[in-house]
Amino acid sequence: MKKLKKLFIFLLIVFVGIQFIPTKRNQSTEVLETDFSKTFAVPTNIQNMFEKSCYDCHSNNTNYPWYNKIQPISWLLENHIKEGKKEFNFSEFGAYSKRKQKNKLKSLASQIRDNEMPMQSYTLIHRDAKLSDNDKEQIIVWINKLRDSL
Repeated sequence: MKKLKKLFIFLLIVFVGIQFIPTKRNQSTEVLETDFSKTFAVPTNIQNMFEKSCYDCHSNNTNYPWYNKIQPISWLLENHIKEGKKEFNFSEFGAYSKRKQKNKLKSLASQIRDNEMPMQSYTLIHRDAKLSDNDKEQIIVWINKLRDSL
């Protein structure tokens, strides 16, 4: 019992200590000229779906949830956002080459069709980010038209 109490105190100290390790915030008040919405004429309903379901992890501006300042959750969010932006960044999409834009759009449509995006772990907490079948169809049709026009 004494060992368990010592372990609990040790873990509590570690937990409190890691709260002072900062993470890099992914927030900007600026919408870049290379942003997807400035590069293409995105219909309002499609843009709203992107912002609601994709932008938190795939843009330079994240709307953080209330629990984002609790470690180690903050580290997980930071890493997830970093990986998401590496794959597809709406804020910098206009700077991609045409070939890369086409490939990214093809991949985006495929991942939405296959229910890989938005990720289930994200929609589990962010219920409003979940896309209906109709939403997915609208996005995929629009993306395919955009890709064909590039």
